[in-house]
Amino acid sequence: MSTTVETAIDVRPFHIEVPEEQLAELRRRITATRWPSKELVDDRSQGVQSATLQALARYWTTEYDWRQAEAKLNALPQFTTEIDGVEIHFIHVKSEHENALPLIMTHGWPGSVIEMLDSVGPLTDPTAHGGSAEDAFHLVLPSLPGYGLSGEPAEVGWDLARTARAWAELMHRLGYTRYVAQGGDVGAGVTDAMGRQAPEGLIGIHTNLLVPALGGTMPTNTDEERAAAAQIATFGQSGNGYFVEMATRPQTIGYALLDSPVALAAWMIDHDTDAYTKIAHAFVDGQPSGNLTRDHILDNITLYWLTGTSASAARSYWEAYGPDAPAAGNKPLPAPAIPFGFTTFPGEIWRTPRSWVEASYPNVTYFNEVDKGGHFAAWEEPELFATELRAAFKSLR
Repeated sequence: MSTTVETAIDVRPFHIEVPEEQLAELRRRITATRWPSKELVDDRSQGVQSATLQALARYWTTEYDWRQAEAKLNALPQFTTEIDGVEIHFIHVKSEHENALPLIMTHGWPGSVIEMLDSVGPLTDPTAHGGSAEDAFHLVLPSLPGYGLSGEPAEVGWDLARTARAWAELMHRLGYTRYVAQGGDVGAGVTDAMGRQAPEGLIGIHTNLLVPALGGTMPTNTDEERAAAAQIATFGQSGNGYFVEMATRPQTIGYALLDSPVALAAWMIDHDTDAYTKIAHAFVDGQPSGNLTRDHILDNITLYWLTGTSASAARSYWEAYGPDAPAAGNKPLPAPAIPFGFTTFPGEIWRTPRSWVEASYPNVTYFNEVDKGGHFAAWEEPELFATELRAAFKSLR
């Protein structure tokens, strides 16, 4: 089945090459960091621990090589195109397998396209990764507006719904007439919005974060449901400081993030308990969890630093969740009628019960619980993640 049409599109090839003086300045700023005294507790209840951040900083200045990340990006087809006044960066890898299914996959915060790179091979060339040719995807990986290599919005109003409309326009420009979408974290919000908007050509979506659970009351009739509700409550009481700050005062934290690379690193790795613990083990103990290696973690942080997009990325939370944003108070569109798939990973902020998924979406065609991986599932376990997407969208081929 054909999934493309010929269209007149304004899409330009993109190549990244950071001047050496910017890398030298980054190392200088890390070395010049003014460090606070050590935390007064033996856990992370006061925030990112000194031992973790100092180990990260040492590795960043003495062993880390940005050029490897740069080469990895430039080895893939990268492009930019202007949509609704913002220059959008995206990676577009077409599978060599016949009848591959187009897939647009959206990252979140504190992620970027960096977290998706190692899933490119398993998704576009499944035969080299234990899959079948009929499981292949044409893959589109956009950088969210104001994140990484995309341009910054120059006006308010770039909420999840507007980004979702931009992604539909992007897929149209690329000539895709039939496609699916996936997202986690902020990307889950964008993907959920795409499903509700039902643009022509979108035939199914998959997420690994249950968006409706962020803003609505979920059932608590079973032990599994009560456990998930308790995890969300704990996150709201002691784990969402970054969320509140960026949703209400993104400009305030932006000054520190643009001025100090160590402040940026601390802010980015203090996302959730599971991810933080794994990152700390990678730097302090030399024990990475799956693909969450020291180099991969710093690839992502360094991209934020070099592009200077930390404040604009923070503003996306104000747009999506802030009480003063134009979208505040907007009621969501009805739940999407197209097929919906969901995978729950054990290290996620909360472990979503199937009953919550079915209460949120009327057409659940795939649900699975896996035994490893966390909030950054595509990054930490790219092979497993690709396997989940192949299974989730199999019925739509």
